[in-house]
Amino acid sequence: MPLLVDGYNLLGRLRKLEEHFEPLDAAGLCRLLSRYLAATRGHGTICFDGTGPRDKSAFLGLGSLEVHFCGSHEEADDQIERRIADCSAPRRLVVVSDDRRVRAAAKRRRAVSVRCDDFMADVVERLSRQPAAREPSAKRHGVSDAETERWMEVFGFKTGTGSGGSK
Repeated sequence: MPLLVDGYNLLGRLRKLEEHFEPLDAAGLCRLLSRYLAATRGHGTICFDGTGPRDKSAFLGLGSLEVHFCGSHEEADDQIERRIADCSAPRRLVVVSDDRRVRAAAKRRRAVSVRCDDFMADVVERLSRQPAAREPSAKRHGVSDAETERWMEVFGFKTGTGSGGSK
């Protein structure tokens, strides 16, 4: 299901909800949502009011999350409402916001409307059950003697195995 998020609405709610979310900024929220979307194999869009920071490099490479700053002539709510209206499959759309106007627009199109608290509870729960990345055994046990010899040869170092001469 595609996700459509009211960025500053969610960020503001998070900062009020939990102390450990207080230092979270827009880029940090986007990284968190990107991890969530990867875990759920979903895709989504987050809309923010304003033009955002001058350097938007922190908002690149976020997998299946698109980030939109609405500029100085449009509010995020307007863009979200337009996206809801333009959606070809609104019943599959999940809209995350506590804003009454946005929630009403979602309801009119029969999109799924989720409050920020409920959505973040799902995000935290989903990400907390993500398995830790497996470390390669070589990290704990080192590489074998044969692998060491091979890498020494690759980099042109003399090995101590009597290979018959120096390089």
